[in-house]
Parts: sequence; C-alpha cells; structure tokens
Amino acid sequence: MHFLKRFSEHIYSLMRLIAGFLFACHGAQKLFGVLGSERMIHVPLMLTAGIIEFFGGLLIALGMLTAIAAFIASGEMATGYFLGHAPHGFWPIRNHGELAVLFCFVFLFIASRGDGAWSLRSFMKGRQF
Repeated sequence: MHFLKRFSEHIYSLMRLIAGFLFACHGAQKLFGVLGSERMIHVPLMLTAGIIEFFGGLLIALGMLTAIAAFIASGEMATGYFLGHAPHGFWPIRNHGELAVLFCFVFLFIASRGDGAWSLRSFMKGRQF
C-alpha cells in the first residue's frame, strides 16, 4: 500500500479527529448522561474520567494541545484498564478491556506525533489544510 504513503499526514489527522471525537463521546456519557448512559458525576473517579475524556477528547479532535491531552488520555485509559478490567482476567478480550487498551496506545501514538496537518493549531498559524 505504498500509494497511501503520500496521504499519511492527512490519514493521521483523520485518525486523531475520529479517536478524539469518540473519546469525547465517552466523556459526554459520564458528565451529561447522554448517548445511552446515565450521569456518573456522583462518583469522583468517574467525574474525573468524564472530564479527561470529554475535554481531552475535544482537544485531541480539534488538534489543540494535542500531545499533552493525548498523553493524559493515554494514562487515564491505562488506569481505567488496570482498575476496571484487569481484575476480571488477564486477556483484554475476556475482561472487555480491549477498547481501553486500544485507546491507550492510540493516544500514546498521538502524543508522540502531535497535532498533525488538519488541526486548529495549524489553521491558527495560517498553514494550509
């Protein structure tokens, strides 16, 4: 798939946008009780997770403070996995933690790459989309 290499920067930006948006949706569930879930703000750990997921996801999706937000989100997902999933068994597919593991490593990758071409920061600096 060598022909995709020329699009890699834009594909990365699209992945960052989608991953951030999906993460923000998880935060919206916890904070606002939308998208098929109840509010979880009465549990301090869930409130903290909701704030990181919603606002971190928005920052990641928009491409603002991306590396910092993604690094924090990666850590939150690692913590979530070890507190919520790992006690139910070793394998993520069995303990239903595969999404937490995937988010953790996608956000670690995003933290290493930063904003990308299609980001609010690039737009504000006057770069072309």
